[in-house]
Amino acid sequence: MQTLINPHILALTPYQSARKIGGNGTIWLNANEYPLSPNELLTQLNLDNLNRYPEPQPQSVISAYANYAKVNANQILITRGGDEGIELIIRAFCDNDDSVLYCPPTYGMYKVSSDTLNINSKTVPLTAEFQLNLKEIEKNLEKVKVIFVCSPNNPTGNLLNKDDIIQLLDMTKNKAVVVVDEAYIDFCLDKSLANELTNFDNLIIIRTLSKAFALASIRCGFVLANDWIIQSLQKIIAPYPIPTPCALIAESALSNTGIQTMQDKVAITLNNKSWLENELNNLQIVQKIYPSCANFILVAFKDGQAVFDTLWEQGIIARNQNTALNLANCIRISIGTQDENLALINALKKF
Repeated sequence: MQTLINPHILALTPYQSARKIGGNGTIWLNANEYPLSPNELLTQLNLDNLNRYPEPQPQSVISAYANYAKVNANQILITRGGDEGIELIIRAFCDNDDSVLYCPPTYGMYKVSSDTLNINSKTVPLTAEFQLNLKEIEKNLEKVKVIFVCSPNNPTGNLLNKDDIIQLLDMTKNKAVVVVDEAYIDFCLDKSLANELTNFDNLIIIRTLSKAFALASIRCGFVLANDWIIQSLQKIIAPYPIPTPCALIAESALSNTGIQTMQDKVAITLNNKSWLENELNNLQIVQKIYPSCANFILVAFKDGQAVFDTLWEQGIIARNQNTALNLANCIRISIGTQDENLALINALKKF
């Protein structure tokens, strides 16, 4: 019976999500989540219509997010997290002979989604400074329809140079779409490329409520693009992608009060990150702390595997990047509560 399954699916290596990897943790610093649940968003949910199918694209959420992102409502598609946006874009633009290009080390779902859809993927590694290698990208554009870049980049945490992304958009005009994954942009919102949508037909932006808005469990993401792209993606998205409770929570999070609450949490996260960076800098086992504009930091240790294993045994679960391209001995650490960050530092001081 296994012969009935597509061969490329049998050979597929699935994405190793933080929850799938598991562990018996008490302190979870491996998924770049906000460490506390925003339960205040649950107090005024009207769930009287759970017997009805949800609105396919809840207009109240679209309007609220358009106001937040400073784009037009017809430039937004709501998706089940940013991951669905990645897959929809590949499905919409790529045929059997086409390719996707991405720049490691970066988010693993660009490759997994391409492999799942049996679309060839090309890689052009980031430079030693974790920036785009435009010369090499230009050499590898044959048959490329979709280019994924992540800014701030996961797992390195840095912003890509805006001028490089603009140059990439110019380079690929009428040839390919450039997808800028802005999952972490709410931690540095003034660096978003959303205002460039009016200048580039081939620009697509992916956003999410999973990070700064602390709503990873409701799986609510957004694709921002010009209306001709949004109309095409609407043809292939599932009929009812956003459950009514999720839409109601998203709407509440995008209210004026909800956005202010998110911004307050961002400020707390960034303050906690600064504290954690300072403490890590004082540890002899740390070789380098990479600059980050997100809610996590990438740290190079003298022996990253030993550090990761020891933390794991103590119930402190971080994200091991040791096998990622050019990230030997590196661990990605999400910013937790101050108590969690202190527990991490105390554990590292025992090395």
